[in-house]
Amino acid sequence: PKIHTFIGSLEISCPEDHLIYFRFIGRIMGKAMFDRQLVKGHMVKHLYKHILGWPVMFSDLKDIDEEYYNSLKGLKDMGADIEYLYADFTTTEETLGVKRTVELVPGGADIDVTEENLPEYIEANLKYRLLGRYEKQLNELLLGFFDVIPEPLLTIFDFQELELLMCGLPEIDMDNWKENTEYSGDYDREGPNHEVCVWFWEVVSKYDQELKARLLQFVTGTSGAPARGFSSLQGINGRVMKFTIHGVALENCGAFPSSNPNSNRINLPMYGSKDKLEEKLMIAITMAATGFDIE
Repeated sequence: PKIHTFIGSLEISCPEDHLIYFRFIGRIMGKAMFDRQLVKGHMVKHLYKHILGWPVMFSDLKDIDEEYYNSLKGLKDMGADIEYLYADFTTTEETLGVKRTVELVPGGADIDVTEENLPEYIEANLKYRLLGRYEKQLNELLLGFFDVIPEPLLTIFDFQELELLMCGLPEIDMDNWKENTEYSGDYDREGPNHEVCVWFWEVVSKYDQELKARLLQFVTGTSGAPARGFSSLQGINGRVMKFTIHGVALENCGAFPSSNPNSNRINLPMYGSKDKLEEKLMIAITMAATGFDIE
């Protein structure tokens, strides 16, 4: 399953000395990596980026809260009409039934969201959702990790390599993967017999274990294969959500495959040839590993 560490506001529900436990967890993670002991639990993608000091991207928000990601993305299309929302640079948190207003920037309650400052509003939301709401806890976790593994030693890795290094390469059963895959969109009727889906599995079957793991990272947000097989693959909400290949017309989606990690879905364009599918899929996987947002 996907392990979501630090989701939500922690100050209200945690004891005052809780930060020492995050420092301890960081040291345990670092010691495991130092001793080459694999950690079975996988963290969300942006936490590996934080360990490496990589910047987070807007698409990282989709991995933890796709609904909120889509709502922010929809604001971009509103233009000047956004002023009628009467929004400001604040957000509301609720923990254990207690609601509180959090300013995304200093004085945010007095700053109205406009078409001109919308990019700053989205960036402020991104920073808060992926860092600000648990910055103290994350800092302690990183300090604990770096107590054991000096930060400069990690610069040779990208965030996907770091996950594979910490959690290991999964043993992926291709037959089990294919048997527990669902098809939607333009592939709904023919399913695995659709020509493009046949090409997809032929291409993926040729991948080595690392590349298969990177494809899983791209689509599901984690390289981990479920211990009980792909029939128990979980979504971000902890419910079973099977790996899904969603067919989209090439002219409606751009040139590259995209993913919805919340629902374990790859949006696969209807390419005209197997070679084109292989080329575009490899680029999408590679760009995801470097942190480049194809969107």
